[in-house]
Amino acid sequence: MDESLVVTIGYETLKTALLLAAPMLIAGMAVGVLVSIVQVATSIQDITITFIPKILAVFFVLLFSLHWMLNVLLSFTRTIFDLVVSTV
Repeated sequence: MDESLVVTIGYETLKTALLLAAPMLIAGMAVGVLVSIVQVATSIQDITITFIPKILAVFFVLLFSLHWMLNVLLSFTRTIFDLVVSTV
């Protein structure tokens, strides 16, 4: 196993991790911004109000994108296994 293969595997691992985490992170950020706008408009400055909407948003995004995420992860795993088998 040469250095370029290790770098390629590391790059693909980071890319896959970011791809899988992005929908949930974006949903949490979007809900956080919306709740913050509502808090500013209503002058309610309680920090605990943001947690429940963010948790629900991340949960629903995870629920709806789980099938896609599993397919991406399965494809990545097959690619890694193929690379390992081809170098042995």
